[in-house]
Amino acid sequence: MLINLTAILFLIIAIALGIGGSWLVALGGSWYYIIAGIGFFLTAIFLFRRSAAALWIYALVILGSLGWAIYEVGFDWWQLGTRGGVIVLLGLWLLIPWIWRRTGGVLPLAIAVLASLAVAGYSIFQDPYDIEGSLPTEQVAANPDLGGNVPPGDWHQYGRTPYGQRYSPLNQITPENVGGLQVAWTYQTGDIKQPEDVGETTYQVTPLKVRDTLYLCTPHNWAIALDAATGREKWKYDPNVGFNPDRQHQTCRGVTYYADPAATPGQPCAERVYLPTSDARLIALDAANGQVCTSFADNGALHLEEGMPYNPAGYYYSTSPPVAVAGKIIVGGAVNDNYSIHEQSGVIRAFDINTGALIWNWDSGNPEQTAPLPPGQKYTANSPNSWSVSSVDENLGLVYVPLGNKVPDQLGMDRSENVEKYSSSIVALDINTGQVRWVRQTVHHDLWDMDVPAQPVLLDITGEDGTVVPALVGPTKQGDIYVLDRRTGEPIIPIKEVPAPGGAIPEDFTAPTQPVSGLSFEPPPLTEKDMWGITLFDQLACRIEFHRLKYEGRYTPPSLEGTIVYPGNFGVFNWGSVAVDPVRQVMFGMPTYLAFTSKLVPRSEVPPPSEGTKGSEQGLNRNEGAPYAVLLNPFLSPLGIPCEAPPWGYVAGADLRTGKIAWKHRNGTTRDMTPIPLPFKVGVPGIGGPMITASGVVFLGATVDDYIRAYDLTTGKQLWEARLPAGGQATPMTYAMEDGRQYVVIVAGGHGSVGTKPGDYVIAYTLPDNQ
Repeated sequence: MLINLTAILFLIIAIALGIGGSWLVALGGSWYYIIAGIGFFLTAIFLFRRSAAALWIYALVILGSLGWAIYEVGFDWWQLGTRGGVIVLLGLWLLIPWIWRRTGGVLPLAIAVLASLAVAGYSIFQDPYDIEGSLPTEQVAANPDLGGNVPPGDWHQYGRTPYGQRYSPLNQITPENVGGLQVAWTYQTGDIKQPEDVGETTYQVTPLKVRDTLYLCTPHNWAIALDAATGREKWKYDPNVGFNPDRQHQTCRGVTYYADPAATPGQPCAERVYLPTSDARLIALDAANGQVCTSFADNGALHLEEGMPYNPAGYYYSTSPPVAVAGKIIVGGAVNDNYSIHEQSGVIRAFDINTGALIWNWDSGNPEQTAPLPPGQKYTANSPNSWSVSSVDENLGLVYVPLGNKVPDQLGMDRSENVEKYSSSIVALDINTGQVRWVRQTVHHDLWDMDVPAQPVLLDITGEDGTVVPALVGPTKQGDIYVLDRRTGEPIIPIKEVPAPGGAIPEDFTAPTQPVSGLSFEPPPLTEKDMWGITLFDQLACRIEFHRLKYEGRYTPPSLEGTIVYPGNFGVFNWGSVAVDPVRQVMFGMPTYLAFTSKLVPRSEVPPPSEGTKGSEQGLNRNEGAPYAVLLNPFLSPLGIPCEAPPWGYVAGADLRTGKIAWKHRNGTTRDMTPIPLPFKVGVPGIGGPMITASGVVFLGATVDDYIRAYDLTTGKQLWEARLPAGGQATPMTYAMEDGRQYVVIVAGGHGSVGTKPGDYVIAYTLPDNQ
């Protein structure tokens, strides 16, 4: 009976492999699955006959599969396991006495199974994707320009200073003692995800530290001040933004701190915290007590919908802290991706930081008119926007703005000349006038939602001849790191134009070439052998889907049949940016690799919206008013895991003077990705940013497992980790108190898009007294 049931199982597998394999071959794919299906079929027939040939044939199936797998992927355990796991398990099943005693032929099968297990054991200790190496430790700049006048123990802006380096000169915590870090205090904000919230309700905030106080915001835009030594709440302000299902994001990445140089110390609002809100306000608060500074704008609140062409609540808001510089506060804003062509303007505006009066406006759809708009005139609808964080060099008089695209992201028809020029670019604007000084585009005619997502990082780079160049480091979603002269936008590390795929829909077009930086974390193009799955069968399904979708490498245009977008619009880098050490002039980043698919849906085939449904960044993006909607989804197997093989996430170090990647290691585990908490270090996706200290220790949360980790900047080796009570998709920061004790703080609250555990925790770590 048992042997007959086994034979039936093998027959079912043979049929599945035969059908799936034939489909794959018809699409131009591998013949392996048909051949394996024949092997399973013959094994089943001889099992029914109780013939020793069954085990001989299956031994050949195992050895043939092993050879094929090694030929395709080498000794990559995670890919070998997908190809051979089920096959070897079935081989072990055939070795049980109740079967082989009735058939014979056990020896060749045992040898084949042992050979597979030996290869598996060897491959567990191999990592073909790991890059071992070291960053230079030379102190290239003895007294680097860190940007701004921030005391060493403070953290005044999102990236610590206006330069956005995410670098602290503190060095009490070192590679040698970081393993002793302990929780110093924990604070819970009380702002937790509610049933009425949109899916992407996320904690992305990096707190600020000024003297003895931390300032932060929460997803529902509460502003909070904490005692930096104890975590005790000093004050809390709730702007009552409410719930709005039209918002695509419910988050706050940070507040902006400002000290009025003309104010008398101790007078009301001498120091302020500016709070961006998801209902399109910018609110000025007294840093001392959280009271509204009523002298600013309209009784303390600047209404950012002023001058906008439309006014649907929830379609425009700020998610990132504005820039405070030279008596101005410079504000961008986010628009909802792919809801409708009737979107708000992406205008960048500078207001008087004391009064809220408009000083200038730069609208990428009307870039020459930077003087405040006269009454009755509106900003250009649906012009490229800046939802991320800007950087500023006050000495050069420039603010550096990362820009996105005109909605819809995947349709390039009807874009104006200005939109084509400024989409997916870094723009340098004059602080005083808003006029463009230079623009560097990172994608031409962007059809893939490749916004420039990250805060540009500013530092000075020393050339081989000793010349010091003020530089800008711009990470992008597609994996390129642009290293530019920030005075002119000209490349320090060379940029070349390479041919790009064509084949857009008839109404659209593609750019013939695309820029590629000499420093790039762009992954190799996907091939069929890169397809993955938990088993042989879902890997086969991914292989079939790979050939059914349109894919000719990076920048394959959207299509009616469906296109693979790789890297996907999740980004190799996102708003977490990178961290740089301006002394050693090196960078640390967290490249992530996830393929997405996009499929254009003609308007006539778009179902009417059901009650409460809106466009989103995944699923059906309706693009109301456009000829096509678009289906956007991660490229997943039938079991819901990525179709491309891991690693999906790394940590990496690069030398900014040479443009060379020194090391690259898998980052993060599957512990919180599966129902069974198995901490396999496959290298998992993440969103968030790193922070570097002068001692060469890097701190990073971000991954979809709930940990904060410390790394050695020189080699990338992990030095320490701590379990978080919720997802750590926020960039950590560090500070010191008057007694010299250094703290590291991360906010752990989860991220709606990546599905990590929600929470409301602010956690500080420090070394024990005896270290």
